[in-house]
Amino acid sequence: MAQKLPEAYAWLSDDIKDVLFSADAIQQRVNELGAAISRDYAGRNPLLVGVLKGVVFFMADLLRAISVPVEVDFIAVSSYTPEARAQGIVKLAKDLETPLAGRHVLFVEDVIDTGLTLSYLLRNLRARQPASLEVCALFDKPAHRLINIPVKYKGFDLPDHFVVGYGLDYQERYRNLPFVGVLRAQALT
Repeated sequence: MAQKLPEAYAWLSDDIKDVLFSADAIQQRVNELGAAISRDYAGRNPLLVGVLKGVVFFMADLLRAISVPVEVDFIAVSSYTPEARAQGIVKLAKDLETPLAGRHVLFVEDVIDTGLTLSYLLRNLRARQPASLEVCALFDKPAHRLINIPVKYKGFDLPDHFVVGYGLDYQERYRNLPFVGVLRAQALT
């Protein structure tokens, strides 16, 4: 159910139509995911892997919600062209620094959209022979899915709207919002 903008963010009313997930709802769900991961990975010292930049907010909160020893590493990707991106073809702009062979790897994603890029990245990581490889996504946008991605830990389903906040951006803006809101069409220009 859509909510109004928090008073401190009223200045964004021309840009944000509705708040889909409040900061409190997001933190509650992140804590639940952290508890499930802690239970499932007890004694396994998992490596959490995320793609820069959007996952930074979720990853930081998730790490604080996990009560077992973990390590973290990041990769960065860039698409060659819009056509290449539509096909899930990406270039690794920054690779992992940690070897994956024999490790329990949890791929942490802020949002799964078409699944094309994530599918490519998971194939790349599987080739490095981890002991296990699972996916944790805070947001899932199933209406856009082109490839089925098994997700072990999921936060919220997103409706088919352009949303921003909590790491999700439009032209590098709005990432820092503590909530997720629907961006108005006029803000997309």
